[in-house]
Amino acid sequence: MYRIAMISTHTCPLAMLGGKSTGGMNVYVRDLSRELGRRGIAVDVFTRQQNPDLPRVNHRLGINCRVIHLPAGPVKPYDKNQMFHHLPEFVDGIVAFAEEERLTYHALHSHYWLSGWVALALRKRWGTPVIQMFHTLGRMKNSVAQRAAERESDLRIRVETEIMAQADRLVAATPLERTQMAWLYGADPAKIEVIPCGVDVNLFRPIPPLEARQSIGLPANGQMVLFVGRIEPLKGIDTLLRAMALVARHFPRWQERLCVSIIGGDPASEPAAVNQEMERLKQLRAELGIGDLVVFLGAQDQDMLNLYYSAAEVLVMPSHYESFGMVALEAMACGTPVIASRVGGLAFTVQNGVTGFHVPHRDPAALAAKVSLLLCDAELRGQLGQQATRWAQRYSWPTVTNQIVALYARIFSQKSLACLACS
Repeated sequence: MYRIAMISTHTCPLAMLGGKSTGGMNVYVRDLSRELGRRGIAVDVFTRQQNPDLPRVNHRLGINCRVIHLPAGPVKPYDKNQMFHHLPEFVDGIVAFAEEERLTYHALHSHYWLSGWVALALRKRWGTPVIQMFHTLGRMKNSVAQRAAERESDLRIRVETEIMAQADRLVAATPLERTQMAWLYGADPAKIEVIPCGVDVNLFRPIPPLEARQSIGLPANGQMVLFVGRIEPLKGIDTLLRAMALVARHFPRWQERLCVSIIGGDPASEPAAVNQEMERLKQLRAELGIGDLVVFLGAQDQDMLNLYYSAAEVLVMPSHYESFGMVALEAMACGTPVIASRVGGLAFTVQNGVTGFHVPHRDPAALAAKVSLLLCDAELRGQLGQQATRWAQRYSWPTVTNQIVALYARIFSQKSLACLACS
């Protein structure tokens, strides 16, 4: 049996989604690991221990999968930007675990730059090939940052550059991300594989809108505009609020039927930076006079997201940067059209005029126009929603995992040939 060390250092795939450091990457690691396990590939997901009460080894991911919590700094929620200096402790923990269980890993599949550093350190000890996926790129985030606090560190950029040069294979979610890796970091295009993210089409599927609305307490004749994601400036939630203030002007009786639901974040347990952004958005909501229109629902379990997606007229992703946009894919799998900024991976995930619409980022008027169009045109919503569901099927996890398994096979074959050449 092949065994993969899946490295997700700063965030656990079992964590509640919607927080500062939990989102699409958690879903990706969780669902890919599960699908690999179903195929008979053993997966150990290594992540930082944040709660002393959680078991060291957790089997909740399913057959052939384990989540292993190891120390790396304080055993509590911790700013990922302070985690780099604790990575050697994390590496030592993985090595000790493998020795204790007498395990050999055939590949190290790392996620985000912190995990990439860990994987390269492990390769020095074991000689195991490294497959790296970044999920976001520091240079791209800096290109859209508006404040100093939103910029990524020079350390992250330097480490990302080193990983690009040294990893055996790099995985990009879109052709655009592949180009960004080559242009911004000098990565060798020949070792970059373009493999999209996936969606669980068994979980995310269309539910009759009336049934979904009843389940979440929305009136049968209500209309909902939905946002799902982390509460941070990069997500462009302020653009959504400004757009909805414009929409409300054209719906003078909006109080009777229209609402904007924002899912993500948990101010009671999140770092100060998240609380600050939440407070900034709530203040903006008050200034725009839409306090009764916009509701912040906090983080929601994924089993509930399907109901919210299905109940919504439209999902809005006004991001300034997205490497892929898994939330858009989830909504489309539920038959909900998506209005998204034409940035990064969203330019590929959302098909303009087919599964939803693209709008320029930071353009409330353009966003308001598309939201108003979909709120007023039920036939168009239905057409886009049906097309969105069909489009999402091509991103099912079995389909995406086929590509990952093929990549593993090429890596294993090359390593075997290299071993024969050295013998």
